[in-house]
Amino acid sequence: MQKIQILFPDPVMARLRKLARVQDRPVSEIVRRAVDDALAKNPEVAERPKRIPSYRGGKILCSAADLRETLYSGRLNEQRL
Repeated sequence: MQKIQILFPDPVMARLRKLARVQDRPVSEIVRRAVDDALAKNPEVAERPKRIPSYRGGKILCSAADLRETLYSGRLNEQRL
């Protein structure tokens, strides 16, 4: 399990604490269950394929001859779009 920090507006936090008291559960458990429910309602989304940065506003970023090498070398993230 990993730990994160989430900031809630005061009214939301007050409602969460009240719900936690009524249900006799920690706020963290209520938040985890809400996240689990939200994830269950939304199927996993496939990652978008990486875009090959070959052209931008008239400037050629990668020549056609170098596209394959650029794609497979991992240099995609090095070029700014």
